[in-house]
Amino acid sequence: MMDTRDCPRDPATVRDEAATWFVRVQEASLSAGQQAEFDAWRHEHPLHQDEFDLLQGLWSATDLLPQARLQALCDEPPARLKRRPLLRYAVAAGVVAVALGLGLFSGLNHPAPYDATFASVLGERRHVALPDGSIIDLNSRSRVRVHYQRDRREVELEQGEAMFSVEHDSSRPFVVQAGVGKVTVTGTRFDVRRDPAQTRVVVEAGTVKVQGRDAADGDFVNLTAGQGTRVDEQGRVAVAEAVNADELTAWRSGKLVFNNARLSDVVQEVSRYRDKPLGVASAAVGNLRLTSVFKVNDTEALLRALPSILPVAVRTRADGAQEIIAK
Repeated sequence: MMDTRDCPRDPATVRDEAATWFVRVQEASLSAGQQAEFDAWRHEHPLHQDEFDLLQGLWSATDLLPQARLQALCDEPPARLKRRPLLRYAVAAGVVAVALGLGLFSGLNHPAPYDATFASVLGERRHVALPDGSIIDLNSRSRVRVHYQRDRREVELEQGEAMFSVEHDSSRPFVVQAGVGKVTVTGTRFDVRRDPAQTRVVVEAGTVKVQGRDAADGDFVNLTAGQGTRVDEQGRVAVAEAVNADELTAWRSGKLVFNNARLSDVVQEVSRYRDKPLGVASAAVGNLRLTSVFKVNDTEALLRALPSILPVAVRTRADGAQEIIAK
């Protein structure tokens, strides 16, 4: 709180002046005359600078809140604000009131740049919380690079698979780059898997826009909940199709779910959770179909079960890797 013992002015007036100067400084560069006036005000009394410094700290704190949540906090009735002295003080200081009065509410959500890289190792599932409230769940052997700017949130899926739970923010699209594929949203829940020959996108909730990385703005495929698509090596996006999102993202609960899946696809998926890759000996073996459920942390159980489900056997090569062969 302000110490008013040596200040001849009304504290509320000082707070309002600090808020007014703060908004001016944030929105544009001051002219030479305005800068001189601002400097004179700051040096008129130590409490002037104290009030201004406090608002800068509060401004930085808003970077951690989504705009919708910040607006909700600012709209809370006085009874609730009493239980939040810091926020009540910010409102009293006039940051929100002045910004709204000048039509500058967007200034309350100027997020600081953010850069980070996250990766998971063999057999690990990693949960990552981002500054805007969005969540990334990484599958085994996956890596993402995150770059937030003032008007855009970007993530590069460098390898593997990730489920994105995106905090809604219409002013800052959330863009996931994965090889030659690109997914753009403002807020939703979707899964992106990057394989050597393609990128797969599955939507669990909301809507996403999928396009080739270098495609024109109007060249894209829209996906809604329960739909998926694939982007090939040339950046061509397949038409939207109905998918079972729960099955395709069962890895989040430690399961591998296969429903009439080609054995070659099963082998590719299982290899993500093994130290050495699994292979198939021939195209005929790879075209066999499998329906079953296994645990991601016990792929050996799948290899033990396969010969009793399909006409195949498992062979260990000299290098220790294993492959599935016809009986």
